[in-house]
Amino acid sequence: MIKIKARSGESIQQMMKRFKKMCEKEGLIKDIKRQSYYEKPSERRRRRMRKNRSQS
Repeated sequence: MIKIKARSGESIQQMMKRFKKMCEKEGLIKDIKRQSYYEKPSERRRRRMRKNRSQS
């Protein structure tokens, strides 16, 4: 879970910007977008295999 504490003199816009950066860094936005539509099991396997190849 991502938690943001207000810094002294920090505006709400600055806090939101920090929060969005942290979400992006953690990969939450990418996961949400990926889960927003149905993905066939074969496509999931292909994506995982591609990911594993690129990490090796």
